[in-house]
Order: sequence, then structure tokens, then C-alpha cells
Amino acid sequence: MATLLADQFFLIAHEDRTGRSRLHSRATGLGLAAGLIGELMLLGKVRVFEGELRVVSRDPPGDVLAHNILDLLIAQPQHRDLPTWLAYLAQDAADKVGERLQRAGAVEPVTRRRLMSSQTVYMPMNADQRNAAAWARVRLADMLVRHRDMDLADSMLAGLVLATGLTRCVLWDLPVHRPGVTHLYAVVDSLPPELRELVEYTQASVGYVLAAGRR
Repeated sequence: MATLLADQFFLIAHEDRTGRSRLHSRATGLGLAAGLIGELMLLGKVRVFEGELRVVSRDPPGDVLAHNILDLLIAQPQHRDLPTWLAYLAQDAADKVGERLQRAGAVEPVTRRRLMSSQTVYMPMNADQRNAAAWARVRLADMLVRHRDMDLADSMLAGLVLATGLTRCVLWDLPVHRPGVTHLYAVVDSLPPELRELVEYTQASVGYVLAAGRR
């Protein structure tokens, strides 16, 4: 289902034992933002063309988070720049998707207190939740290595894994997973042009924030 795209990316991008991101937090946020936009694209609510994000259907999605994001896009028709929307949504995407996963019973909020602040992470806390979280990347690896049929949501998930630098997390065992690495690029290349454009802009945005962080 399209509404699971950002959720699946969240589970892959976070360690199931600690709740910590496997990536730089800003890269994770951008991947999740792209996942949320991708959900709306797969539902036929928005389209991407030459770097612009446009609403094409105002009918509300069934998912609350997707509904809220669509409402936000409708309320700001003058703002269409895709990189700007990625950066904006990335700011709190981890919390928003984490809360959605919490409502689904997949994770639980854990607050970690520090000397001057506190941080809430969303992580699986029991065996069933941990197994489901671990399965997210195992399932994607299996599809890539065995060249199984993938729907658009899974193909887009593969694209976000590539765009954010999570490839080695999903395809971690090079001798076993080597066929999946080549197939990953083929899957992304086969995406419809506008979904591939979203992947490319996400990759560029991740590269920009990581380069800026090293200056």
C-alpha cells in the first residue's frame, strides 16, 4: 500500500534495538519527507514535473498524516518548489511518521533525558515489533537479490534507500547480496519519470546537506 512507503523507510532507517537513525538526522528527514510526498503521488493526489510539486486531486486520503500534508500543499499553492517542500517536511517528518507507526502499534515512544534537554525516539520495544522492523529491510533485500516483482511503492522504497545512502544497510552481505546491488539501479531506472525525479531531487538534497555539514 502506498500509505506504508514512509513507514517502511522509517523502519529501515532506524536501528530496531536503539531507535537511532542509521543516517545523519537530516538525511533521514529528507528520506521520510520524500516518502510522504511519494505516498501522495502513488495515490494520485500530487505530481512532480521539472522540480515542481503540484496538487492534482483535492480528495482527502484515508490516512490522517497524508491528509494533513495534502491540506498543507493545498493551502500553499504559490509554493511549488520540490526541494523547498522536501526541506520543510523533513524538519519534523521523523516525529510525524513515528507517531503514525505508534498508532499502528509498530513502535513505542521512548524519551531520553539529557542534562539540558530530552529527546523522544520511536522504536520497537517487544519481540513482535522488533521482528516486524527487521523484516522491512530483509524483505526489500530479498526482492532485490531474487529479482522478485515489485510494486511501485516497493520500487520507490528502493529508490529512497539508494538516494539517502542506505544501500549497504539493506544489502549488507556483499557476497550474498551482490546481485541485488545491480538490480537496485535497474529498479530505480525503471520508475515512472516523476517518481524517478523525486528520487533524484532527494538524492541531491541529501548530498547538499551532508556537504554543508562538512564545511
